Amino acid sequence: MSLSSFFEAAGVRGYLHARRLGSASSVGVDADEPVVLASVVKVPLAYEFARQVAAGLLDPTDRVRASAADRLGGTGSAGFADDVSYSLRDAALLALTVSDNTAADLLFDRVGVANVRSLLAELGLSRTSVIGPPRELLRTIMEDTAAGVPLRALDPLRTSSTTPREMTALLSAIWGDPGPGAQVLTWMSAQVSWHRLTAGFPPSVTVAAKTGTMPGIRNEIGVVTYPDSAAYAVAVFTVGGAETLRRPDIDRAIGDAARAAVDQLRS
Repeated sequence: MSLSSFFEAAGVRGYLHARRLGSASSVGVDADEPVVLASVVKVPLAYEFARQVAAGLLDPTDRVRASAADRLGGTGSAGFADDVSYSLRDAALLALTVSDNTAADLLFDRVGVANVRSLLAELGLSRTSVIGPPRELLRTIMEDTAAGVPLRALDPLRTSSTTPREMTALLSAIWGDPGPGAQVLTWMSAQVSWHRLTAGFPPSVTVAAKTGTMPGIRNEIGVVTYPDSAAYAVAVFTVGGAETLRRPDIDRAIGDAARAAVDQLRS
């Protein structure tokens, strides 16, 4: 069964790249095509934050306040009814575990969008772009909706974007960094969404991952580690199924395709 057949069965177009970490082995499906980052952008954000903490540039215990003006709606503090404050490191935790957009906005304010872009350039990820924090993405959606034009947020040529191959390269860099990278993987291991990559692997396999979801966009990238210590970076992006956010068949296709890709590398 080909990797693309998992996506075809769910009625979506899929883009995938998987690499065995510490080696040159990889497999992919349209791995160099541009795709929308969505909330996967929180991974390089958290990595740059952890790097700045390690360099003594930021104090992880510094606190930020999520007020009514900051709340975008959604999970975590983004959907709270009342103001709340938390540390920068808890903002990173919220951003990666429950995809809290307000926590990500506040973290971007401290880390700096330009510094996240510099990190991507340093890693050689020339096809990964970040237009700004979640609030900037929401601004484009509101403007385009009011104007009755196609949403820039769903077009990888006009919004924050990447390629599957570049996301596994990012994960490889994070995996190979025993300091800040290890911290990011710890946060990603605590993600509450288990219905995409994690669903494709048995309980004995550890998955540290981050989802991204928008209408017709379902993504997840992560590091998959087997009991024999072999680790794999996997990035899966799908386009289609915009009629509802609830498409468990697409979610399952992401996990199944990821497992099949890793099985190919393990064989």
